[in-house]
Amino acid sequence: MTLQTENENGIIVIQNEVLAKIAGMAATRCYGVVGMAARKGNGLVGLLLGDSITKGVNISTENDRITIDLHIMVEYGVNISAICESIIKNVKYSIETMSGCKVGKINVSVESARVD
Repeated sequence: MTLQTENENGIIVIQNEVLAKIAGMAATRCYGVVGMAARKGNGLVGLLLGDSITKGVNISTENDRITIDLHIMVEYGVNISAICESIIKNVKYSIETMSGCKVGKINVSVESARVD
């Protein structure tokens, strides 16, 4: 799927993969986030870094609004609600600034906590 906008200069098409990469990078920059997590076929949670940063991000568009589902892994002992608020603000700002499109909803799912 793609997000398509039009302005006086022409049509702009943004792939969901690009939006997912922006959202994943913005989320992992927040304090307390260890990485993106994705459910595997057997229900185990895997930590994804680097090129796999988009695996824990689902993007959908409806009525020119973007809905983002993030699956993250956090550091043990941090305030999860504070981390989620920070992620929502950071991801929304990054997506809206870089793409020029409005974010409708951001859902954050904490899949696991890393214990050292």
